[in-house]
Amino acid sequence: MSSGLVQTPPTKAHEDGPMSVKDSNTFVAKYIPDFGYRVKDFTSFCWPVNSWGKLQRRLISPEFECGGHKWHILLFPFGNSNTPPHDTVSLYLVRADNQKSPKDWHACAQFAIAISNPHDPTLFTVSHAYHRFNAGAPDWGFTKFGELPKLFTVQEGQTRPTVENESAEITVFVRVLDDPTGVLWHNFVGYDSKKETGYVGLTNKGAVKSFLNYVLQSLYCTNYFRKAVYQIPKEGDNPSERLVLDLQHLFYNLQTSDRSVGTDQFIRSFGWTSADDLLQADPEEFQRVLFYKLEPKLEGPIKKMFVGKMKSYIRCIDVNFESSRVEEFDSLQLRVKGMKNLYESFKDYVAVDILDGENKYPVQGHGLQDAKKGITFQSFPSVLNIQLRRFEYDISCDAMVALNDRFELPSEIDMEEFLDEGADRSSPWVYKLHGVLARSSYRNGHYFAAFIKPGKDKKWLKFDDDHVTPVTDKEVLEDNFGGERYGEVLQGKQVSVIKKVVIAYLLVYIRESAMDEVFCPISEEDIPEHLNNRRDKTEMQAKAKRREVQDLGINPKSPEQELNVALLVQDMSLETQRSKDEAQKLEAANKTMPTPQDELQAENERLMRELKELKAELERERMGRVQS
Repeated sequence: MSSGLVQTPPTKAHEDGPMSVKDSNTFVAKYIPDFGYRVKDFTSFCWPVNSWGKLQRRLISPEFECGGHKWHILLFPFGNSNTPPHDTVSLYLVRADNQKSPKDWHACAQFAIAISNPHDPTLFTVSHAYHRFNAGAPDWGFTKFGELPKLFTVQEGQTRPTVENESAEITVFVRVLDDPTGVLWHNFVGYDSKKETGYVGLTNKGAVKSFLNYVLQSLYCTNYFRKAVYQIPKEGDNPSERLVLDLQHLFYNLQTSDRSVGTDQFIRSFGWTSADDLLQADPEEFQRVLFYKLEPKLEGPIKKMFVGKMKSYIRCIDVNFESSRVEEFDSLQLRVKGMKNLYESFKDYVAVDILDGENKYPVQGHGLQDAKKGITFQSFPSVLNIQLRRFEYDISCDAMVALNDRFELPSEIDMEEFLDEGADRSSPWVYKLHGVLARSSYRNGHYFAAFIKPGKDKKWLKFDDDHVTPVTDKEVLEDNFGGERYGEVLQGKQVSVIKKVVIAYLLVYIRESAMDEVFCPISEEDIPEHLNNRRDKTEMQAKAKRREVQDLGINPKSPEQELNVALLVQDMSLETQRSKDEAQKLEAANKTMPTPQDELQAENERLMRELKELKAELERERMGRVQS
């Protein structure tokens, strides 16, 4: 749910029966939706307003308290607009004493404001909203709450007007909610993921890559694997070594950067260079291919952390014969359709089939025999990756369709009962949930979001591409079970209730007895020297580019503008270097042709024009902010 306004059309009580503004509990139950968050405090406040036609342009109600904050109602009786017609009422809820409060204060509140007849509280007009009140946005409400002509006249089905004899009562109902994660309804302007969570996101240029980001973030948060990647020695810069080097750089940047990190270079080194490669990929395949490419360098760590063993068998019932095959696996695909939860899916996976009748199993020397066919596990990996079979082929539309059935995920599961009789049981096989990739489907499309618990005793985090935010256990578990759910979506100034489905797609469970090893500490000594050297070089280049930008007289006002300017300066440097390289090649080949200085000068002039245009645009934005 995004932060901001959720406004309903003004509601007349007579449409739904005689409900009174004075009946707070019933009124709030109808007009303020329950979002499922714990209510920290609730209050209602009534403000009588008389002599409406003689009111000032702007009025403030007396203060009242709720949730440890002081509030008041802000009324524009003839509308909050400098241009006619002045035929609307504007109403806002304002957090008082904003100037005297700490800069980092915030309050998450739902509220409803009603204008009612002073003699008949069942005649009213109401709108509701929710908002994250803070120092930058201490007020919220309705610029067009209601039309004055309708408030002052008797409407169809009423016996008197809402505002009668120029008098009315304005009542506000405020519900302050608990914000356990600190980011409820946050607009993320100026949000610092590294400061708030200790982690940064991965930039995403398209929805296709978002699930790949989940795999990379999940592997990064597996400290044992990250440490093993760091320990791969640098042996050159050829294509076969490039993937390892770029993965090291990617992990290093995630560890040291204060901003989100790009993945384009790593994806190119991985070998997926076209849109088709990404469109046809899925996260399980991505991780499997990545492990295959890294196996020559990381065979031991990969097998130790991510690989288990299963045994497929056919065991005769009446004779002493068994045929079996042991295979390694790094992920499991479990059925969802017809299953209530993950435990039932595992029971289904190891369910025994009876081979009898026409399906009897042929055994040399014994003929056709009744037999049992099934699977048992000899071992599970420390990091158990599970893909839920949420998609199946629909013959009617000749396409794969999502299964949105409700499917419950346990935060803990004991895998011992699924082990083979001869498996090692010296340590418990209890697993804790530490990763979920969820797919959210709405009317206009879908997107992926990753939930990762990056340590033994750490809280859950949501890795939503650029942003990393804390989340509650409910958001990770219950909200991703699937099944039909409905949510409110703001469209213009109206609220539409649409069907939405959020389903868990990939899961990561970590063996409890192996957590100290999986989440082993990573020190500065574990980071290769060539990564630290590269960082020092990059910082020096960044400082040089900032000086070049300052020399051009440009003062970017945001990280995005600074990045745009830096890229332009970088383009100039690249063009200059590229021209120098071409000139050297031509001279070495003794080719008699003009030097590219003219072309270089023209290109630099073009880039300088772009820089001047950007400078002018920044100046216009600054003047616009001053005037506003």
